[in-house]
Amino acid sequence: MIKNDLFLRALNNETVERPPVWMMRQAGRYLPEFRALRDKYDFFTRCETPELAAEITVQPIRIVKPDAAILFSDILVVPRAMGIHVELKDNLGPIIPNPIRTMEQVNQVFVPDVHETLGYVFDAIKLTKEMLNDEVPLIGFAGSPWTIFCYAVEGKGSKSFDTAKGFCFSNPIAAHTLLQKITDTTILYLKEKVKAGCNAIQIFDSWGGMLSPVDYQEFSWNYINQIVEALADDTKVIVFGKGCWFALGEMAQSNASALGVDWTCSARNARYLTGGKITLQGNFDPSRLLSPIPTIKKMVHQMIDEFGKDNYIVNLGHGILPNIPVDHAKAFVEAVKEY
Repeated sequence: MIKNDLFLRALNNETVERPPVWMMRQAGRYLPEFRALRDKYDFFTRCETPELAAEITVQPIRIVKPDAAILFSDILVVPRAMGIHVELKDNLGPIIPNPIRTMEQVNQVFVPDVHETLGYVFDAIKLTKEMLNDEVPLIGFAGSPWTIFCYAVEGKGSKSFDTAKGFCFSNPIAAHTLLQKITDTTILYLKEKVKAGCNAIQIFDSWGGMLSPVDYQEFSWNYINQIVEALADDTKVIVFGKGCWFALGEMAQSNASALGVDWTCSARNARYLTGGKITLQGNFDPSRLLSPIPTIKKMVHQMIDEFGKDNYIVNLGHGILPNIPVDHAKAFVEAVKEY
């Protein structure tokens, strides 16, 4: 039994004494302990070495003390496992040297045996669970098929992903074939993550907000929902779509246990759009952690008042920024615990 099960109780729609709190990218660049390992090992070495991934996952639990851990990994381990070559360059982000632009290239992408290609992730989960010693739950995650598709087709990060969108509209059969392969791989991957010990799963749709509401249904939600349906009997699934407030109504009708909201959608609107019952997660602006500590604490309490303490998980509206002082991250978590 997990000693601090507040996060799981919130996902279960149970009444809680206070909402749980964790932060997206909490195992990351704002921690000096993380930077020390980053300076020694390159990114994918850290992801692919279970001892390093587990250590990085547990760092914020020791230092910042949130109510849940999220496995240190990356959404791009999935395309790498599918035969898509991915490089990670400092200050540039992910680079795919041979982006997918033709049906012929789509046909070369395969749905892998996840044990062979991603076994290191499952090993990292088992090791992390040992290190956590049932103190807090462990969250596993994956990128949404659309978000992975964006990188695979664009070849790099982008402000608009016009090339990826253009591929969908000019070559829809190839686009849907690739999206389905990513979806099938992600389902296999996440099911094994749950078997290895993850207590909940989050799907990150970082680039869903690039699509119109109609295109979102076809090229993103359609595939996310397949994953939610495939996992619903096995675990709790949180769906976080950045900039996807327009889809919250549809998402709330699904078997997702919680929906993440970014800082551009107010608590009132999020509750209204989702019908007021589903657990919501978010939505503190990560840049706001640069505010003075008393301001952070005041704003966190206001945020909880607006969302309500039940059916709510306190989080940021996106990942924590690298320039956030550790004391400010701690203050964010402490403000929730003091509520």
